[in-house]
Amino acid sequence: MPHHNKRKEKLEQLKEAIKNSPHLTEEEKSNALAHIEEWYIEDQADKYFWDMVKAKLLEISAKIEPILAEVGLL
Repeated sequence: MPHHNKRKEKLEQLKEAIKNSPHLTEEEKSNALAHIEEWYIEDQADKYFWDMVKAKLLEISAKIEPILAEVGLL
């Protein structure tokens, strides 16, 4: 299950980067983290998981784009 472990690792990196971002409000952080958890639980095996995550997070705030780039998702 190397692919699953890599996805989980990226998810944890993304969550930490969002939590530590000085550019996001607490509400933006909370919304983004809640969506990440929801999506991951509901659809772990979906090969389009990261595309959906990126699109939805960018809908919440364009300020998330540098975070996505930082963790290698863009």
